[in-house]
Amino acid sequence: MPFESKGKSIIFSAPSGAGKTTIVQHLLENSGLALGFSVSATTRNPRGNEKDGIDYHFKSIDEFRACIASNELVEWEEVYPNKYYGTLKTELERFWAEGKTVLFDVDVVGGMELRKVLGPSALAIFVQPPSMDVLRSRLEHRGTESKERIEERMNKAKWEWNQNVNFDYILVNDVLETACKMATDIVRKHSESGSI
Repeated sequence: MPFESKGKSIIFSAPSGAGKTTIVQHLLENSGLALGFSVSATTRNPRGNEKDGIDYHFKSIDEFRACIASNELVEWEEVYPNKYYGTLKTELERFWAEGKTVLFDVDVVGGMELRKVLGPSALAIFVQPPSMDVLRSRLEHRGTESKERIEERMNKAKWEWNQNVNFDYILVNDVLETACKMATDIVRKHSESGSI
């Protein structure tokens, strides 16, 4: 059954380490924008101080597969073996009912799928660092992942980078303050443009 978009959406996608989550947090702190953050569902374990229902809807593999079977997701993917991510329909419906634009922070495959499912009412933004070297440096400076995991992310990032042509807008995150200002302008224009 196709999903009917009942409001506007803005999708932020990027290779891991590009800074999309920082930009999304900046947008959510801007009280002048009527945004609702879509909390993704995932089977991965919480990191650090992440909380269920706030950072992610943490689900077991069986729970996630049950959501797939009962058509509760707008989109989903198995990013790594048994590491599922997806968007619950209830997240979007809740914010649209409140008259808000739904804001997504998703990986590149999820972003392309959401763009396809949500159609012209959605604006898809690809955040990319100035270069792959900068991306590697950012991942290393996080200090949260092993060298092997960083290599895995870098290999994936090469493919993801080439997908930027599938997005409506490419936002280069070189200077964070500039990128946040540009993102705010893009989001405001989309949210204030005519009906869906």
